[in-house]
Amino acid sequence: MTPAEEFEAWATGRYGGLLHAAYLLTGDRDTAQDLVQTALAKTQVAWRRVHTSPDAYVRRTMVTTHTDWWRRQPWRERSTATLIDRSALGDSHGQIDDRDALLRALQDLPPRMRTIVVLRYYLQLTETECADLLGCSVGTVKSTASRALERLRAHPTLTSKEHC
Repeated sequence: MTPAEEFEAWATGRYGGLLHAAYLLTGDRDTAQDLVQTALAKTQVAWRRVHTSPDAYVRRTMVTTHTDWWRRQPWRERSTATLIDRSALGDSHGQIDDRDALLRALQDLPPRMRTIVVLRYYLQLTETECADLLGCSVGTVKSTASRALERLRAHPTLTSKEHC
């Protein structure tokens, strides 16, 4: 298998998970797709170097690219919540409402807090891995995660639910 075919097979298998993680980071599907495409393009260029551990490389690329975007563009537009006809989706248990509430609460966190929450609790990285990825101390990851969870617990859309 050629390196190009190897990369294509890996990227195809990982795309859904990467897109979901990117959506949690950005809060916008279009921006998430842009983030994944940018990260995959950078990973493809470095494939010969990183093919032994591409997941770690693409995660770091996504986080640093996303961080660059929000640092350089504080004026960037934010999308508004769109209403979905939930009756057509057939979710009688309120799972979609719960996910929507959690996503809204995540979007209200500052970008660095949101990034740490996604890395720790969605991608299930250790505190040390998060610190290495973000270039900060383990203590910073711990305290930021703690403050983020505190904010999520107190968020108005989650106060009546027991998510955290």
